[in-house]
Amino acid sequence: MNLSRLDLNLIVALRALLEERNVTRAGQRVGLSQPAMSAALARLRRHFDDDLLARVGGHYELTALGQVLIDRVSTAYDVLERLFASQADFDPQRESREFKLVASDYAVAVFGTELARVVHEEAPGIRLRFAQTPTTVVDATDTLLSTTDGLLMPHGVISDFPATDLYDDRWVFLVADDHPGVGERLTRQDLAQLPWVTYQRTYDAPAVRQLGMLGVEPRVEVSVDSFQLLPLLVAGTHRIALVQARLARLLAPIAAVRVLEPPYEAVPLREAMWWHPVHTHDAAHIWLRETAARVGRRMPDANER
Repeated sequence: MNLSRLDLNLIVALRALLEERNVTRAGQRVGLSQPAMSAALARLRRHFDDDLLARVGGHYELTALGQVLIDRVSTAYDVLERLFASQADFDPQRESREFKLVASDYAVAVFGTELARVVHEEAPGIRLRFAQTPTTVVDATDTLLSTTDGLLMPHGVISDFPATDLYDDRWVFLVADDHPGVGERLTRQDLAQLPWVTYQRTYDAPAVRQLGMLGVEPRVEVSVDSFQLLPLLVAGTHRIALVQARLARLLAPIAAVRVLEPPYEAVPLREAMWWHPVHTHDAAHIWLRETAARVGRRMPDANER
């Protein structure tokens, strides 16, 4: 494939055509006339040797190749958009742009709120957009990072990408205030016997992998994609949940739960901001990373009970 012979504007047309599945609407979306968009579709059909859009009755449907391309063209579009938005200089007081950060609701609650406050004060034209961490983050890290400005995630889940450390945290357990079987201290037997409520893919968390090494296999009863729901799913039940101490400090007052220390030396949790190497020398991204690191350094000690 000789990229120098390709018209990159066709990526814009391809994305619009595949998502709209209508030549007229696709043209209106990107500011092209219906004949111009039809010509772009013809060029794309010749290039891929496929119809891409097939008429079925009174409408168009994607061909098998069109279905494959719809996700790929979206990723390619985002990568190119970020590539050509790169800057040699960046003035946070004057610039106007959006940064997209992928993060769990835990990271947004304990860190993102303070980051947003600082950005609002120091860079009034900058917008932050937080997106939920997908369950495919471990399997498709490169694709995810290539379409976003950063991923907030602790060490031990992904690797081989640049990262800047933000803050430390530690793991604690939640049980119901009135749990009849748990006293002031947890035991390893409690961890093995009690039903668990966990966050998404539990086996990705180093803290849960550590339990397996200790011979404890969590008996998962409920799994949820929100850390902030864990206290509510523990309150009034016999369940147990492993959560970050900073989040427990925020949420324990609104749910009838107790916070207990692990009955073992839990692995530490160090939250970091990960990014794709394409952003490394971009002035705007450097400012974002430095600001995030500064906010993280100001956070209070996670060991405060």
